Amino acid sequence: MADAPNQPETSLNVTQLFLEHYDGLYRYLVRLTGDSDLASDAAQEAFVRLVERPPQDRHVRAWLFAVATNVVRDSARARARWLTLLMGSPERAPVGDLPPLPDAELESLERRRAVRAALDRLSWKERTVLLMREEGFAHHEIAQAVGTTTGSVGTMLARALQKLSNELGAASENLR
Repeated sequence: MADAPNQPETSLNVTQLFLEHYDGLYRYLVRLTGDSDLASDAAQEAFVRLVERPPQDRHVRAWLFAVATNVVRDSARARARWLTLLMGSPERAPVGDLPPLPDAELESLERRRAVRAALDRLSWKERTVLLMREEGFAHHEIAQAVGTTTGSVGTMLARALQKLSNELGAASENLR
């Protein structure tokens, strides 16, 4: 008895089909849409559908191109409907934040650099416990990651926060 079941001859080798057809399909879609992201998404969707519902005939290349073309067309229709609805009710349009003013953006960049530099001056363990806590990890998970006891994580966090605060305080003094 074989270790792994053999694939029937009628099954599709999706990896081989991907290697043979993805590049051409992607190029076609980029030319069709003028949008590399949309082309990539449509090509990916065509291969997902190939895995989920393979074509009955063996003209896989033509089937992939047709499916991807339909994905692009459906996307264009959905976008057109969205724009029509948006133009009919502009007050319902999603509102994005205004871009920051150049001086605010520079100030934000300087703060991020100062925090990054302060974090870099912490030890690996201090940096790890702080960043894991910020990502919502529990004390026992942090303890396991840094190789300590759960009871010592609170102390390590307090010390790391104090050290980070001192580093940031020193950095802000240097900026004045």
